Amino acid sequence: MTGKITHKGVVEDTGDGWVKVRILQTSACSACKVAGHCSAAESKEKTVQVSSSKAGRYQPGEEVVVAMTAGNGRDAVILAFILPFVIMVAVLTLCLWLTGNEGIAALAGIASLVPYYAVVYHCKDKLARRFAFVIEE
Repeated sequence: MTGKITHKGVVEDTGDGWVKVRILQTSACSACKVAGHCSAAESKEKTVQVSSSKAGRYQPGEEVVVAMTAGNGRDAVILAFILPFVIMVAVLTLCLWLTGNEGIAALAGIASLVPYYAVVYHCKDKLARRFAFVIEE
């Protein structure tokens, strides 16, 4: 999977070295002709903050395209969903094997996510730099 993940957006605000962009995140089927009549098609407005050395040239209300490499999107899914699932299942299996008690194993599996997400939260600045959107020219 190569390429970029792009979203059209509207500049909401600018500051010293950053631009706040409102994007409309849509599901894959929202482009369908009957999406307005189907409950499966969903879209959400999100606001992303993009670091940009050219932040001063963007004005609120201006349309821009923000992009992220597809590899970063894949890595974000692994970090947010796949890795915690693997950790939880591993702890659940280990505790079930050691104790034989399903309740304790289930609680330990869920509790194993607390330190994982604490580490992710602690590294949020580093992760924000790695998973950053850029404004395409």
